[in-house]
Amino acid sequence: MPDVMKTLLMNPPSFENFDGGASSRWPATREIESYWYPVWLTYPAGMIPGSRLLDASPHKINWQQTIQICKDYEFLVLFTSTVGLESDVKLIRKIKEANPGLKIAFVGPHGHIKPEETLNASEDIDFVTRGEFDHSVVEYAHGKPLNEIMGVSYRKDGKVVHNAERPQLHTEELDALPFATDIYKRDLEIERYNVPFLLHPFVSFYTTRGCPALCTFCMWPQTISGHAWRTRSTENVAREVKQALQHFPQMKEIFFDDDTFNIRKDRVMDLSAKFKPLKFQWSSTARVHSDYETVKAMADGGARLFIVGFESGDAQILKNIKKGATVEMGRNFMKNCRKVGIKVHGDFIIGLPGETKETIQKTIEYAKELDCETIQVSLAHAMPGTELHETMAQQGFLKVEALADSGGHQLPHIEYPHLSKAEMMAGVNRFYDEYYFRPRVVWRIVKEALWDSHERKRLYHEATEFLALRAERLKWVRKGGDFDKTIVSVPGTSPASGND
Repeated sequence: MPDVMKTLLMNPPSFENFDGGASSRWPATREIESYWYPVWLTYPAGMIPGSRLLDASPHKINWQQTIQICKDYEFLVLFTSTVGLESDVKLIRKIKEANPGLKIAFVGPHGHIKPEETLNASEDIDFVTRGEFDHSVVEYAHGKPLNEIMGVSYRKDGKVVHNAERPQLHTEELDALPFATDIYKRDLEIERYNVPFLLHPFVSFYTTRGCPALCTFCMWPQTISGHAWRTRSTENVAREVKQALQHFPQMKEIFFDDDTFNIRKDRVMDLSAKFKPLKFQWSSTARVHSDYETVKAMADGGARLFIVGFESGDAQILKNIKKGATVEMGRNFMKNCRKVGIKVHGDFIIGLPGETKETIQKTIEYAKELDCETIQVSLAHAMPGTELHETMAQQGFLKVEALADSGGHQLPHIEYPHLSKAEMMAGVNRFYDEYYFRPRVVWRIVKEALWDSHERKRLYHEATEFLALRAERLKWVRKGGDFDKTIVSVPGTSPASGND
């Protein structure tokens, strides 16, 4: 067996023009600038001796610095996306100029959905992974030939070869993976990660993979993670929590970044019982299915906040997207959370199939009735590989196939005969205005800031960003949807973006 290749696993830097100009990757996809942990990359990083995980954007590492870092490595594993592919291809060309012998693998949903197209995007890409890539890149780094590695696509004799699919990992294999928090401690600074509705600093990791829900717009269960719900043992999760508490005494909370954390009552009750004696705060994604007993147990176990994808206040739209939940279930879940003192960050989407001007207003009124602590309002995006993308393409509602412009700014690309992109964007602005400019909400926000200096600083930063983005959206609407710097929130770009 040859020596292990010196490996760099990378979440690449922000969108770059490579001519001295730059625009940020993340503000284009979220309402307020957020940095989430690159959890998927931590597992192979923990299995390759001498490797390094580089998360460029939150650590303020630009493309020039990235190229210099890559000079010291033999193998680069780069996490790409549909939105980021063009930029990432430009980046690796610069990297290969500086380090011609470097081997490069692209991992992530886009390569899984379109492996041949991804390979054809650049001769610099040696192979692309499909499905879960934990062991694929590890085997390559340890010297295994590509033709013997499952779940990869590569070129051979001028043709693209697709090896057999790699089986998904289940409980025993998931428990055997390294802890993500070990790699955070080794390679990352947790203070660099910020999500507006989470306490700072926080850490996040997965306790499960996959999601049995069939939401048509959600990318991860329809690409890498799949619909088969696979769990780590509750003992294994509790061990990582204990270790994270030791690693990061400055940590304010843990976020469980599962596609859906609370899908099975008995497991949630077991985890909550194991968490209770550890006396720490945590947050998670959640569906609206949990009853009062479950929510109460979670609160007793330290739960502080749930991210919940309510999506719409219209019953037919929820059926159209196969949400598997009703408006009334959302109401009951919110009431139970309020009873036990758990806060909720609610996610809503404008522009899903069946949307009209009337249903937009209906959803705004529903959101105000729920009265979540915070909200995110997204424009519907049909990500490649999802049922929504296929449906919108078939029905002729994808007016712009591109998801982003050359600068990395997200482009609204769904439009209906009865509802234009500009009207939907105006709906986003109206949603935020009607929700947040209510006296009770303003007082709730100000009250928290009065007693917490960190909260005041965070609130000021978010308020200035929010108002700037609001002005951009208004300008875009006034120009009829043709302004070239569209800044919107896009569902499906992160497992924690409320797609549950």
